[in-house]
Amino acid sequence: MREYRADVHVHTVLSPCGDVEMSPGNIVHEAALKNIDILGITDHNSTLHAPLVKRLAEQKGIFVLCGAEVTTKEEIHCLAFFENFERLNEFQHYLEVNIIRVKFNPGAYGYQLVVDEYEQVLEEIDTWLVSALDQTIDQVEREVHRLNGLFIPAHIDRPAYGLISQLGFIPPDLPVDALEIQSDQAKARLIKQFPDLEAYTFICSSDAHYPGQIGQRTTTFSIKSACFEEIRLALKGINGRSVKYNTGHS
Repeated sequence: MREYRADVHVHTVLSPCGDVEMSPGNIVHEAALKNIDILGITDHNSTLHAPLVKRLAEQKGIFVLCGAEVTTKEEIHCLAFFENFERLNEFQHYLEVNIIRVKFNPGAYGYQLVVDEYEQVLEEIDTWLVSALDQTIDQVEREVHRLNGLFIPAHIDRPAYGLISQLGFIPPDLPVDALEIQSDQAKARLIKQFPDLEAYTFICSSDAHYPGQIGQRTTTFSIKSACFEEIRLALKGINGRSVKYNTGHS
């Protein structure tokens, strides 16, 4: 097994909260400087930048998990990742069909830009991407797993937009591949409150919106190679594969 350093929650300039410096090229450059081996692209309710980041990152030897940060009807943020572009495109269609249409105001919220590798603007998205889907967390989970994807509720230790903040508990019948947290202290507090969480796999990510935030919190995958199926096996702890996280700055 080899250890791969991962940051799997990164926003591009497509997310309205993402800084204008978060172009695909800049993200890949920063990830390479931070010795990131696995990068997850998770714009709000959109997968449109993930293929370009994947192509650019391959030139640096970085594996990219292509996906999105989905906002459910309950306003729970969840990470979803897919193995190939066919399934990624199916999920993009699902997002576009189910997002609650709110007109985007760039003067108030920033920009939602699709750019090319030269940072030329190709499109401005006019639907507010942070808006929720008209789909419950159970419905989103079922769609992600129907497409053989990975489903990971995001930053569950936050006071807003997390599974616990929105529902007050972790549904025991919700099939998740992992749970994302931001600190050991929060994990200890949550496990004390919900002892069943001891059985779950936890990851940690930067949730980067600015280049300098990439790699501030990471997960290390002990796997045979950097690929989607190996990451899935590590999240399940199968055949010696494992996951550990680092909540500190690095």
